[in-house]
Amino acid sequence: MTSLKTQFIARLPAAIAADGSAGYELAARAHPEPPHPYRSPFSRDAARILHARSFRRLAGKTQVFMRLPAEGLSDHFRSRLTHTLEVTQIARTAAGALGLNVELAEALALAHDIGHPPFGHAGEKALDGALHDHGLSFDHNLHALRIVTWFEERYPAFRGLNLTLGVREGIIKHSRDYSVVKHPELASYFLASFPPLEAQLIDLADEIAYLTADLDDGLDSGIVALEQVRAASPLFCGIHDAVTAEYRAAAPKVAVYETLRRMLNELVTGLIEETAARVIVRGATTLQDIRHAPRRLVGVSPDMDAARKALKAFLYANFYNSSGQEQVHAYAEKVIGDIFKNLMADPKQLPEDHQAQIHSEGLARTVADYIAGMTDSYIVQLWERTCTA
Repeated sequence: MTSLKTQFIARLPAAIAADGSAGYELAARAHPEPPHPYRSPFSRDAARILHARSFRRLAGKTQVFMRLPAEGLSDHFRSRLTHTLEVTQIARTAAGALGLNVELAEALALAHDIGHPPFGHAGEKALDGALHDHGLSFDHNLHALRIVTWFEERYPAFRGLNLTLGVREGIIKHSRDYSVVKHPELASYFLASFPPLEAQLIDLADEIAYLTADLDDGLDSGIVALEQVRAASPLFCGIHDAVTAEYRAAAPKVAVYETLRRMLNELVTGLIEETAARVIVRGATTLQDIRHAPRRLVGVSPDMDAARKALKAFLYANFYNSSGQEQVHAYAEKVIGDIFKNLMADPKQLPEDHQAQIHSEGLARTVADYIAGMTDSYIVQLWERTCTA
């Protein structure tokens, strides 16, 4: 790894030109601002995201694990906010090891989930379904862009956070590519090319974070059993065997924590090594080389990818879509569906600032925007007050 890292750092700083010298103006803002005396543009972006109301609301939004209100919640399970902080730590570590722009990676990691609605992926699915009846859809990446460019109001000179082009592009493209034919409104974000490596890192940092953390929460909750995980994941099983052999007196739960820690380290190391190797083999030395490569260059080795897929398939079958979660998913769908219909029938219930955007955005999109900003507890309280009386 050391030789790859050394070669990579020697090649890549020119590729990530924060001052825009690569011709893409990554540090440009829609509303020009004077440079800060001691902070880089991407460092300022990270701070703006960190202080935004939409970021704070992540503390009240489900990551994956949710229960019905009568069952109560454990303070130990991840929220969307704690997940975001874990992704940020991984992204900073990987970016630093690869010689990339750590501050850009940090800003992108902090922003990557601010577009999610309440109730985790179950809530996003329910909101998307409600919009489909009106010929629309919900995409949390595109909603995040709208948050940072319009909904956040903190500055007298402009709407939104006025983030750099590099961060706005990464918010949209970190996890998928968009067609300019289907999304002409995104034409200024280089849809015909891949994003910088910092943005590409976020997708796998996100997945590594949630796979290991969700396994932790799944085991802690009792929804999945240790022997199930050992049978389904050779990576986990091999590390767990090594841990229990080394620490024979360790409590079973502590042995699992050590296993997850080592597994996280192996996945991140694999990400760093494989990405370095791909860039070197490609001979990529500029941002344009990264953008116009035949595929995204951030990735993991085939063996590690197989381990990742096995773990992901296990969690989907035994945790995310487990029989015990069906009821809470149905609950999330009902709450969001009822609130959506109620607000569509009586838009005067919307806050005044949302009512003001109906003319330009349409009622269905405006209602979805309002719902997407809610925390789990707020939408439940609203539902109980307006839909169950």
